Amino acid sequence: MKRQGRLRTDLSEVPDWLRAKKCPQKDRYLSGRRILPAGVTGREKLADLVNDVFLAYNAARLREGLHLFTQKMLKPDVTVGMSLAGALTPAGLGCSCIVPLIKVGFVDWIVSTGANLYHDLHFAFNLPLHVGSHLVDDADLRRNDVVRIYDVLLGYTDCLMATDEIIRGILVQPEFQKEMGTAELHYLLGKHADQWERKSKLKDVSILAAAYRCGVPVYTSSPGDSTIGMNVAGVELRGNKLRINPSIDVNETTSFVLAAKRSGGKSAAVLMGGGSPKNFLLQTEPQIQEILRIKEVGHDYFFQVTDARPDTGGLSGATPHEAVSWGKVDPSRLPDAVVCYTDTTLALPILTHYALATHRRRKLRRLYDQRGKLMEALVREYFAHNK
Repeated sequence: MKRQGRLRTDLSEVPDWLRAKKCPQKDRYLSGRRILPAGVTGREKLADLVNDVFLAYNAARLREGLHLFTQKMLKPDVTVGMSLAGALTPAGLGCSCIVPLIKVGFVDWIVSTGANLYHDLHFAFNLPLHVGSHLVDDADLRRNDVVRIYDVLLGYTDCLMATDEIIRGILVQPEFQKEMGTAELHYLLGKHADQWERKSKLKDVSILAAAYRCGVPVYTSSPGDSTIGMNVAGVELRGNKLRINPSIDVNETTSFVLAAKRSGGKSAAVLMGGGSPKNFLLQTEPQIQEILRIKEVGHDYFFQVTDARPDTGGLSGATPHEAVSWGKVDPSRLPDAVVCYTDTTLALPILTHYALATHRRRKLRRLYDQRGKLMEALVREYFAHNK
C-alpha cells in the first residue's frame, strides 16, 4: 500500500539568500522516507499497516519497537527477557499473546507481577472471567459476590476463592516442602496448571502451563505481593515447609544475562509496563557489575511499552538513557532502545501478531533446564574476580 511521490520545487522561486545558505547536514536530517501514505482500504494486513501507516509519534515508536524486536532481538544468539506489569492476564492477554510468544521461542525468561500469575491460574483451572463495564455500582457488586478489575468481572466465591482452594491443595504437596526460588515455584505450579488444562480439555490458556512445557523460567520480583504469596503464607501457618528465597531469583536471572554475553550473544529486555518487574529484569546488569564486580556494560536491546511519564520520578517511566547511568543498558546500544508511550493492552496484541507474521519460530532455549549449569558458571566467574 506504499505510495511513491516526488517533490517538485521550482528553485527560481527560492530567494537568493536561502539558496546560498550553507546547510551541510540538511540532507542527513531529511533522509527519512517521505510521509505520503496511501489511503487505508480495510484490506491491508496488520504488518503492512504498521510499516506503511505508523509513521509518526507513538505509532512510529511502536513500529520502531516491533522492528527492533523482530529484526534484532529475535536473532538466534539473543536471550530475550520479558517483564509483565499491570492486570494483563485478567484481560485475556496471557491466552492471546504471551502464550503464543512462549510457544514459538520468542520469550526466553519472564519476570511478572504475582497478580498476573495468580489470575493466569483462573484460566488453567477453567474458572471464568467476564467482559463487563467500569460503570457499575461497586457496593452492589460486593453484595452480589462479584469482583471488578476495571471492566473485567469475576465471581468472588466461584472464581477467586475456588482458585485459592486449588492453589492451597497444590502447595501442600510433597514437592513444595522445601526452600526454593520463584522459578521453581512457578514451574511446579505450571506442571499442575498443565494437568488442569488437559483435564478441562483446554489448550494453551495458561502462561504458567505453557512456560512449564517450554522450559521458560517465570519469576516474580515480589512473591508476597499477590494471592499466590498470600496462600503460601496461609499454609505456612498450618506447618507447610515451603519457603521462598529471593536471592535464588536474583542470582539465577543474573546468570542468564551473563551466559548470553559470555557465549558471544546479546541480552534483550522487552518491558510490558514498568514497576518492580521492569527493575528486576534490568537489575541483572548492575548485579553483574556493581555487586559481583564482573566487567560488563549493560543490556544490548531495550523495548518498553508504558503509559508512565519520566518526570514524576517513578520507575515505570524511567528511560533507557537513565538506565545507562546505572549500568543497566549498554550506552553504545542506545539507538537500539525504544520507548512507546501507550497502553500495553493495545501494543502487546500488535507486537504478537506482527512478530508471528514476519518472523519464523526460534528454537526453544529452555533456560529453566539450564539453571544449574548457568549458576555454576556465574559462581566460577564471581570467584575468579573476587579472590
